[in-house]
Amino acid sequence: MDRLFYVAKDEEILNGETTDIYFMRTVDVLKAAGLDRVRVRAEFHVVNLPRNYGWAVFAGLKEVVNLTVAKELPITIYAMPEGTLFRANEPLMVVEGNYMDFAVYETAFLGILRHYSSVATKAARIKKLAGDRACLFFGARVVHPAIQPMVDRASYIGGCDGVAGVVGAKLLGVKPSGTMPHALMIVFRHATGDHTLAWVWFDKVMPNDVPRIVLADTFLDEREESMIAAKLLGNRLYGVRLDTPSSRRGNMEAIVREVRWTLDLAGYRNVKIVVSGGVDEEEVVRLRGIADMFGVGTSIAFPPSVDVSMDIVEAYDEKSGRWVPITKRGKLPGFKQVYRCRGTLNDQVIPWDSEPATCPDGSRPVPLLRKFVDNGKPIEALPSDHEIRNYVLDQLRYAEI
Repeated sequence: MDRLFYVAKDEEILNGETTDIYFMRTVDVLKAAGLDRVRVRAEFHVVNLPRNYGWAVFAGLKEVVNLTVAKELPITIYAMPEGTLFRANEPLMVVEGNYMDFAVYETAFLGILRHYSSVATKAARIKKLAGDRACLFFGARVVHPAIQPMVDRASYIGGCDGVAGVVGAKLLGVKPSGTMPHALMIVFRHATGDHTLAWVWFDKVMPNDVPRIVLADTFLDEREESMIAAKLLGNRLYGVRLDTPSSRRGNMEAIVREVRWTLDLAGYRNVKIVVSGGVDEEEVVRLRGIADMFGVGTSIAFPPSVDVSMDIVEAYDEKSGRWVPITKRGKLPGFKQVYRCRGTLNDQVIPWDSEPATCPDGSRPVPLLRKFVDNGKPIEALPSDHEIRNYVLDQLRYAEI
């Protein structure tokens, strides 16, 4: 084995080696049959969203474009902008070109779009439910370290307010967010007999721009540890993190209410409460009225799958010089456009050259798919990760769960 970790190298992805073997065999068959110049349009879409999902977030386009441009694949890409909220059975991306030129890249394209969209969608749902409460992605330990930065990016553009991964945060251009592990308190307890000294030393050592958020559930009752931390650090204490599994003592809602009540009663109303540990949508809804911040890991890192698939929907007829709609049964043939009325998720999917119906307010709907790559060359500069995140957050204002 020529590597320490079972991860693909950049050149293997660029060379189309991260593909399913049947695509390589397909290329061999088409070459032998003299069908290596058949030009097609292939549509990427989601037939069925995860159960109870009314929409999902289209993510991963940046890496698909990067792959296409870096390899100079002679294809044209039409797509929704990254971060667009979409519904089932809408074309998300269309690749136009000789099928032979991109056949072996279908696996990589789908893997990028499926994984990114799944994580970003779950992050967006959590953020939508959290409302004005902050949501931090604590899922670096949940995924293979090789893809930590990718999952950090997907969760961030999906709406999370911060990420804990050091490399992911660096690539995003944000400061990593985090508190402290139980291990810190355990080491201090063993070495000094007093685990609360961990909080004191954390305050002494950390730069001033690091929020003093202490883990308040290691050895004593959450209420007791929170009060000790508040007295020790005073107005330097930004918040307390409660990471208690529900299996150990009742439900988290009762614990958070007790801690909030006690801190307020003692005059520590400024101390925020951060909840982590198995947090998912139900916990966010239950606790968003009393918790100030959520640390979410597994539920975002391992979300329900947004199953993007690809199907050829048109082929070019050299004799007539026309595009001919064609696809497998169960799918709608033809090159399509998606039109949306501004400030809504009300869409029309119609043939590319057709005229959309006007919106209820009389305005013309906006076409969502536009050209990002033309014959292997980028058409426009892609938005920054921060701009994509803001785009998602703007759409979440009128999206419903």
